[in-house]
Amino acid sequence: MTERTRRDLAGKIAGDVVLSDDPGATIRKWRTDFDVAQTRLADELDVSASVVSDYESGRRQSPGIAIVRRVIEALLDIDEARGGEHLRQYARVLSAGFEGDIVRDLREYPTALDTGEFYDAIGATEIVAGTQQSVAGHTVINSIEAITRLSSEEFYRLYGQSTNRALVFTGVTHGEGALVALRVVTPTPSAVVLHGLDRDDLWEHAPTLARADGFSLAVADGELEAMLETMGDLP
Repeated sequence: MTERTRRDLAGKIAGDVVLSDDPGATIRKWRTDFDVAQTRLADELDVSASVVSDYESGRRQSPGIAIVRRVIEALLDIDEARGGEHLRQYARVLSAGFEGDIVRDLREYPTALDTGEFYDAIGATEIVAGTQQSVAGHTVINSIEAITRLSSEEFYRLYGQSTNRALVFTGVTHGEGALVALRVVTPTPSAVVLHGLDRDDLWEHAPTLARADGFSLAVADGELEAMLETMGDLP
């Protein structure tokens, strides 16, 4: 990862924290997204775990810029020491570069959203519950355009931008193509929504694949533009 990419990602996290109505919850969201325990972050910051807990819960006064900077640098340092997997994933999200008629919408949320709340907001029906109960962003993909225009490498880049995210596939008939493609991607998303069909139209093997890979699977058949408008207001 280049230093510029690291700076861009640090700026993204800082902006989320500073602009959030609940900075502590936003710090917690990014810490959990990076799979860093409170105790590990506390060690990196040379403070007690209770200090980190107090900031995240709001028991301490909202952290100033200096504290936010230290937390961000600590998260990035920890991830780089582990090989930089999460940094690479978020970097791909930030620099997606796909055309708007392929990726209809791509967002990171300031704080993680409960998967059930996400489904309720967009009018989706859960078919299979996932192992992860929250989403921290979404990517809306036009499945027809993606299939007809993207190379295999671009498919991997697109599907791989899925750390703790919901992938929403539009223009779906039964869902077979999208779900089979996801089998070769690491990591898998927290949730997959197949838009344009109801439960009865769903490919019969779809629930089995979702359970095998541990992601939540849902279907939605509401009007697409209305759904996109709702997603623009999340969380």
